[in-house]
Amino acid sequence: MAAGGGVGGTATSTTKGNARNNKQSQTHSNNKKPLNQHHLVSLVTAATSLAHSFLFQNDLLLLPAQTLTLESLLSSASTSLSTLLCFPNPRPQSPLRPPPPPLECWFSRFLSATAADGDFDFRWSQIFRMSEHSFSVLLSLLSPFLNSTIPSIPPNFVLAAAIYRLAHGASYKAVGRRFGLDSMDACRAFYAVCKAVNDQLGNLFEFRSDISRVLAAFGWISLPNCCGILGFSRFEVGGELLGANGSLLVQAVVDSEGRFLDVSAGWPSTMKPESIFRQSKLYLGVEESRELLSGPAFELGNGNSIPQYILGDSCFPLLPWLLTPYVRSDEADSFGSMEKAFNAVHYRAMGLVGTAFGRVRARWQLLARQWKEECAEFLPFVVVTGCLLHNFLIKCSEPISDDNVRGLKEEELPVFDGQVNESGERMRDVLAMHLSRVSLRR
Repeated sequence: MAAGGGVGGTATSTTKGNARNNKQSQTHSNNKKPLNQHHLVSLVTAATSLAHSFLFQNDLLLLPAQTLTLESLLSSASTSLSTLLCFPNPRPQSPLRPPPPPLECWFSRFLSATAADGDFDFRWSQIFRMSEHSFSVLLSLLSPFLNSTIPSIPPNFVLAAAIYRLAHGASYKAVGRRFGLDSMDACRAFYAVCKAVNDQLGNLFEFRSDISRVLAAFGWISLPNCCGILGFSRFEVGGELLGANGSLLVQAVVDSEGRFLDVSAGWPSTMKPESIFRQSKLYLGVEESRELLSGPAFELGNGNSIPQYILGDSCFPLLPWLLTPYVRSDEADSFGSMEKAFNAVHYRAMGLVGTAFGRVRARWQLLARQWKEECAEFLPFVVVTGCLLHNFLIKCSEPISDDNVRGLKEEELPVFDGQVNESGERMRDVLAMHLSRVSLRR
């Protein structure tokens, strides 16, 4: 009985205790005020204001990608808050505004910082993809044109604004904010620089002017009398004009160091590669005017010689001066040692085209993005600008980092299936025999 009574008394006491705890808990819960909309808006507004302050105080230290991302997030937050404030029965609040910007624009403060700190030069490479010295050389080349085109803006601001947009894909609004320009002036600056680069630096496509250097460099990698590697790259364009996965094709010749020797940009991806090739200045310069690839033949030994030539992908026709890889006509066919040696060298050489375009995209990230359909007519102009600046920076001995270069494996273009050129087959066999002998000696 005692045990039973004890258990019963404990149960009654516990029940009363639980009741008191529940009542206290309910009272405590009732005292909690729910986090209403206005309080939440105030908290987010304060956080956004702090983020704006952080950005303005540290914009010289943050990377461009960081500042652009933070600005985008802050813009989205401000838009969302403005929407919340428009809900019914809003509590009167002052409109959300970022802190006032510094009196000097970002670029003015950047120039002051670099002048005061000699070790700040690495920031030039991070932000403008070139050293301060290379920027100064480029500015000296383009200043006369920029002064006459946009006299109201200092040429160093015009050039820096354009390079910033090209390097980071920044909007005109973001560019203008950094360089003290409105969006319209930022747009004018960008296209003025693109035109100046095309007009003033076009000689950096050296296919016509410095072929002896190109020949010597290819000779060192066992490609005697080779004048370049020919290939295509795609630049994406949105919309329906070019169909699903639409793009513009760019045909280019590169040398053994990844310089662009010839660029033909702006061909719709709906065209056949052969049609593009036969309309290009490269083809016309060889086949019609005879001004290209007209140098002496190279003696290979054993009574064989080979004329000047370029290597091209399998989407091109085989010609005496354009040597494409051996292609199996039947899956059951197998290549001999001669064909294997040629195709191995050819495959490595074609990688130079993909690497060159990959470096252009990595350095000039505006070209790594899909372009809007309404802007597609300007894309070829900007691609050529990027390729010329790529050559300019190689000439300035700017270091090339392949850390962010994606080995661009393009969507395979269709293999040329037209009539076989017998003279082209003979030239390819002659070179293949030479490469086979070279590989045996190693």
